[in-house]
Amino acid sequence: MLSVENLRSGYGRIEALHGVSLEIAAGEIVTLVGANGAGKTTLLRAISGVQPISAGRIRFDGRSIEGVPAHARVALGIAQVPEGRQLFAPLSVEDNLKLGAWPRRGIDFTADLQQIFDLFPMLREKRYAAAGVLSGGQQQLLAIGRALMAKPRLVLLDEPSMGLAPILVDQILNVVLDLKRKGLTLLLVEQNANAALAIADRAYVLETGTITASGAAAEIQSDQRVREAYLGV
Repeated sequence: MLSVENLRSGYGRIEALHGVSLEIAAGEIVTLVGANGAGKTTLLRAISGVQPISAGRIRFDGRSIEGVPAHARVALGIAQVPEGRQLFAPLSVEDNLKLGAWPRRGIDFTADLQQIFDLFPMLREKRYAAAGVLSGGQQQLLAIGRALMAKPRLVLLDEPSMGLAPILVDQILNVVLDLKRKGLTLLLVEQNANAALAIADRAYVLETGTITASGAAAEIQSDQRVREAYLGV
């Protein structure tokens, strides 16, 4: 579904990605493992189109999209759940969800809204509350729901459990598994590398802008160097 080839990107004169390549097949959960500052968020932003690239190719369903603007990539089927949620805090839960469907404006998405409420019943209960008054876990569910309103086929999840209590981390990762069961493809960046590897099919290790290892998630999880560097073992 997604192929990234020799991708380079940076901020001014500082290059953050040094020729990154990866592939994701339809229906997979693929996780990126790496320390803070390794370039994980930059890579997700480059795929979604909000971060410029200086070289390389990004192909989605066989089509080159490196020249396609971010909003058009959403229309193609790529949605990002950004780090820190980035909700519209003064707006209601329902309005935040409706904004997620903006690329599909002109289409009646009432049924899609109900599907999100069925998936996350808490959002139905809070549908008229301002997004800013929700708890951290509730805000994360809303951010995921907003992305799903775009009807994506590939979801980019950036640190979905950041700042959440352990019991909520499990809830969020169970949501990720549920989305896979519903047929979505997911690229996951998650600070809890052990938990992410436990639910992923495959993984890539990103170190200072370079892919240094890749393989089945179970193999990466058992790699001694990875265990010492990222899993605290």
